[in-house]
Amino acid sequence: MWRLLQGLILLAVVPYAQATALTLTEVSPGVYVHQGVHEDLSEGYHGDICNISVVIGKSGVAVIDTGGNLKVGQALHDAIRQLTPLPILYVINTHVHPDHVFGNAAFIADHPQFIGHAKLADALERRRDSYMRSNEQWQGQDFAGSEIVKPTLPVSDALEIDLGGRQLALKAYPPAHTSTDLTVYDTLSQTLWTGDLLFIERTPSLDGDIKGWLNAITQLKQVPAARAVPGHGPVSSHWKSALIDEQRYLQTLLEDVRASIKKGEVMEKAMDTAASSEKGKWALFDIVNRRNVNILYPALEWE
Repeated sequence: MWRLLQGLILLAVVPYAQATALTLTEVSPGVYVHQGVHEDLSEGYHGDICNISVVIGKSGVAVIDTGGNLKVGQALHDAIRQLTPLPILYVINTHVHPDHVFGNAAFIADHPQFIGHAKLADALERRRDSYMRSNEQWQGQDFAGSEIVKPTLPVSDALEIDLGGRQLALKAYPPAHTSTDLTVYDTLSQTLWTGDLLFIERTPSLDGDIKGWLNAITQLKQVPAARAVPGHGPVSSHWKSALIDEQRYLQTLLEDVRASIKKGEVMEKAMDTAASSEKGKWALFDIVNRRNVNILYPALEWE
């Protein structure tokens, strides 16, 4: 039956900005993923760049990330209702970034538990003004009605939730991609959601601790998952190779910025040269890599 659903219902076609449709694809029985597009936040952004997932158990539904505005969240909600009438029990945010959290408001009326890293609520509050201002500027009317919804169930280390015959294991990480990273593992389907601890195709974006991120990659390699859903990019059964690619980029970036600092080069010079060997291997490289250097250089100056 699930293959029939995959072929015939792939689905939920709900129009939003520029007549874009939100599509959920069944990647394993009861596990659905919508892949976001590779747009930068500040250029042509429509609120639909992160991967969004739905996991259905016998008792209810978990949503993993909700998109970058209320409109995307509503499209997701309607898509779920075309798949199942079961209650939406949990909405899980993998980290603080606005492209992953601003669809949360579409689920308030379902009264789920909103789950996130123990530091997520504080991070969202500290970034509230800048997130609201910048997303209104980037998205215009598409951002109307979007609001910050904080977690009601924080995860400081590990947590297991039950959807009815399906357990999801959640793990919180020390600062890595951000200070609020959370992964999800479905033991039934052996599917791992990495959040933005893993980027596939799209240039990894730094907003935390690069050395912590490299440590997190080492930990993730130990997870016995058959497939991974990255924060951005396609679902992959070869996700450990993708982790190695990401590790190579981050290590190269770290070493190149350190070398620039040692040579006394100014940050603007490093922004043009650091990790240049990785150009051509990643989408949105020029804009994201320069931004990464801008964050990393000051952090390493006093190393």
